[in-house]
This record gives sequence, structure tokens and C-alpha cells, in this order.
Amino acid sequence: MSTIMHNQPQGEGVLSHLGWNLRRLRKDAGMSQDALAKASGLSRRTIVSLEGGDTNISLASLDRLAEALGTNFVQMVSDPQAEPRRIRALAWRGRVAGSEGVLLGSVAARREAQLWLWSLGPGDSYHAEPDPPGWQEMTYVTEGTLRIDLGPETLTVAAGDFAIYSSAQAYSYVNIGEDLVRFVRTTVE
Repeated sequence: MSTIMHNQPQGEGVLSHLGWNLRRLRKDAGMSQDALAKASGLSRRTIVSLEGGDTNISLASLDRLAEALGTNFVQMVSDPQAEPRRIRALAWRGRVAGSEGVLLGSVAARREAQLWLWSLGPGDSYHAEPDPPGWQEMTYVTEGTLRIDLGPETLTVAAGDFAIYSSAQAYSYVNIGEDLVRFVRTTVE
């Protein structure tokens, strides 16, 4: 499933630091693995696997873990030594070559804002789980044409155009063209 973040080689992507960060943040919060599992709605086995660096997880599940720990997505996945404004880490890879989502950076907003660089190969798609209430997305297409499915509403965004919408609903990005589509995505809470 395309919403799942797959393990990447050491030093690549947002899962590189997840196990260490999760263990550190959980201990700093004084939580056991069982307590974190209950607070996040995930299984203890998932928590153990994540801390051991051996699992796949959805972006939405990472958000639930962060919320249960009183932190944010970026703190969960980024290199503790890195500057949050310059993260540039692979977070999603699609089925088609060239399809990927890269977390470029993050700044403080009410709680958090994230800047992403995405690309989808011809016919590829990304299906997202709803974000918590209050999250918004701003998507600017730089190349190709992107279809954004928002439940009953469908937006078609061509290069040079943008869309702003609530991401507190299930939504999908779909490349409806025959060439790579590239877009910048900003999420804000």
C-alpha cells in the first residue's frame, strides 16, 4: 500500500532515525512500550519493531505516535543533529520509478508546518489517511498535471497552479498524465 513507509537503507529517508528517536522520546516521556501502544492505538509489537528498526509504518500512524508522546512528526523522524529547516529526507516511494515524497524541512506553526517535494510517475498514486482535525495542505504543481481526490470532490491541478484543502479527510494524489508530475506540498496545523 502506498501510504506505508518502507525501511530504507541506513542514512536514507525518514526511517533512518525513527527507532532511536522513538525509544528516546518514549523514555523521556516516562512511558513503557505498553503505555505508548495504548496511547497511540498501535500494537506493542509495532512499537517494539519500530524501536528495533524493523517495520513499515504509515505516515498517519507516525503522527499518532508523535501525538501520544507530546511531540511532532519531524521530531520522530529527523536526525537529532540536523537543522529542521533543511531535513531533505525520503519519506515515501511509489510503485513507479520517479515517484517519491521528500520532506524538505519544517518550521513552527500553531504546532507544525512541513515542506515536501513530491513526484509521481505515470499512472502512480498516493492514498493518504486523514490527518487530525485542523491540518491543511497547500499543493503547487511545478510539472505535469496532478489529480487530487478529496472524497466526493476532485481537483485537477496543472503545472503553475495550486490547490489548498483540508487534509483532515482521506485524499489521494494521482498522476493522470503520461509524464512525471512534480509538486510542492506544504502541510500546516
